[in-house]
Amino acid sequence: MDNQWMSTEAAAEYTGLSLSKIYDLAQERRIPHSRVGRQYRFRRADLDAWMLASRPVRDFFVTTAAYIDGNPALREPQVEAWRAAKAYFDAGGRHAIIQMPVGTGKTGVMALLPFGVANGRVLVVAPNLTIRSEIGRSLDVSDPPKCFWWKTGVLEPEGMLAGPFRALIDGPGANVHDCDNSHFVIANIQQLTSRSDRWLPEFGPDYFDMVLIDEGHHNAAPTWQRVMEQFPEAKICSLTATPFRSDEREVAGDLIYRYSFTRAMLRGYIKRVQGIYVAPDEVELSFVYRDETTTHTLEEVLELKEEEWFSRGVALSPECNKHIVDHTIEKLRELRLTGKHHQIIAVACSVDHAKDIRSLYCERGIEAAEIHSGMSQEEREQVFRDLRSGILDCVVQVQMLGEGFDHPELSIAAVFRPFRSLSPYIQFVGRVLRVLVQNDPSAPDNQAYVVSHIGMNLDTLFEDFKILDADDRRLFELMLCGETVVTQDERSTDLVRTRLEPEMVVRREIVSSFFQDDFIDPESELVLDDARAYFEQLGIDVSSEQLSALIGQRDQEEAGLRQLEGKPSIAVQPQRHRHEVKRRLKERGDHVAKILLNSFELSATGMELGRLYPHLGKLNLIVAIRLVQKAINDELHIETGHRDKLPTEQLERVLSDLSAILNRLRRQLAAKLQRGPISQEGESERG
Repeated sequence: MDNQWMSTEAAAEYTGLSLSKIYDLAQERRIPHSRVGRQYRFRRADLDAWMLASRPVRDFFVTTAAYIDGNPALREPQVEAWRAAKAYFDAGGRHAIIQMPVGTGKTGVMALLPFGVANGRVLVVAPNLTIRSEIGRSLDVSDPPKCFWWKTGVLEPEGMLAGPFRALIDGPGANVHDCDNSHFVIANIQQLTSRSDRWLPEFGPDYFDMVLIDEGHHNAAPTWQRVMEQFPEAKICSLTATPFRSDEREVAGDLIYRYSFTRAMLRGYIKRVQGIYVAPDEVELSFVYRDETTTHTLEEVLELKEEEWFSRGVALSPECNKHIVDHTIEKLRELRLTGKHHQIIAVACSVDHAKDIRSLYCERGIEAAEIHSGMSQEEREQVFRDLRSGILDCVVQVQMLGEGFDHPELSIAAVFRPFRSLSPYIQFVGRVLRVLVQNDPSAPDNQAYVVSHIGMNLDTLFEDFKILDADDRRLFELMLCGETVVTQDERSTDLVRTRLEPEMVVRREIVSSFFQDDFIDPESELVLDDARAYFEQLGIDVSSEQLSALIGQRDQEEAGLRQLEGKPSIAVQPQRHRHEVKRRLKERGDHVAKILLNSFELSATGMELGRLYPHLGKLNLIVAIRLVQKAINDELHIETGHRDKLPTEQLERVLSDLSAILNRLRRQLAAKLQRGPISQEGESERG
């Protein structure tokens, strides 16, 4: 029937157009047709597609049939979120918030939300280029293997000849006409609100009927508010995994739907998570600037961990870092028994700290690299490539690999930073939640671990995470209004301090056990009821005993924090250890040079030191690095280029004594600066 050919008269009647209009469109080649002699012929299927494509954008989403309800290819939260949004906007709502864990299908929800809801074009705003590109691929009807509507059967293939089309605001090549001809416009917030004001003024207040904001907890920021103010009548929907901010600012919108992390784990949408904490029997603390040493038991550590000075000292102590590293390697080996190439992601306090941690992994035979914003784009991209290709076993990050980074092989989160608020902690844990085996909660490869030290007090955040996930809507709404407690600024800038070491470090600790905490409590009525309801939907009758076994209960084991016996430390090859000590001596020396400049408030690109030491270079940073590296070599009693010949013990001695070298150089430089520039021969030039 679809291949039936029509005359011009029949085509006019079928399309509802006049006969003369059909002739004009055919002559102008603006309607699909064939010509036999002087006669035009029209195929029904071609006319159907043409009429679909000719619909005004304002009618597209309300007239296009979308297979959402009852679609087995869609996930539970995707359908439920769409229903909640439709009901909310049908009732006159303006700004909705949808909370879904990472990995449960937020991009799919964005693809569904306009259908039956939007009366016009849709703007999608992403926080960065990575997320924008990922959304663009999922909403591309010309690429069936990646297109969400193709993969899930939400739209018929024939219907997608008419869209929905999407335009990417991706640089100087895009223009407003691309947006005019599209149903979705996808932009990242930086390009949309740039100082040049290229894009926002192009769009009138009614250009978009719906605005979708990914990672919607950002929407309290002025740039995001500006976008929402530009389209005062648009329906707005913010989607996020953590609908609250660490700076206590109120997130705009009404929470209309939330899908818990626990439900997502039970369905196999995200990995099951277990928290693991190194628990020392005894620690010896050294207060560096007071020349004081104290010893504490585990019970005392559990009391001290709430003190900020203590948790930060633990985070920066190599002794504690080693035990976290060892346990993550142990867990990595266990996970890799399945044959999958699981990997570790670690978070550090600073760039220098990240390099320390990287070296601890490397000397234990684990391929590791650090990544941070101070690296060049090319360097960062190389780390990404090595991670995705499996060359790396571990990546240590400082405020990188955040929102939108999708790499399911990351299964172990090693936390070397004492987070002070819940939002950034959940964001980091989210990096290890994406599953390797879809929709299978019992798959061994769908297990994730969050490993830290009990002295960093992160077990309380893990517990808060669980309580928040299990609590009712009211608690989430309180957090949306900014009622979170933040004990310190979470911005981990790598501004160089004037001190090389923290006030307190752990010099020695004895570890024979660790604490373990499962995110899912198998005895929770909430978990049992949710699982029972899910199996009932599938037509399966399951007893409470069977449910407990299915979701992980073992011998009525008590839920919560449990103390378990530890395992031996990981062996360190002496050769690797020497190599990493030498590497860290060079890197830490460069770090000392930055501290030296900071002590005198000298810019890295200034030339004050170049005038004092012209034989060492012109720029302050270059001169400072050469001064420090020469001082290190003097301490080692060697000439430049001979560190390869030294034993580990000699390198370690100087590495541990860099504070003394820094102080000597400070005194030396203070004297030089007070006397003014010196000549190349070293004589004082007084003005």
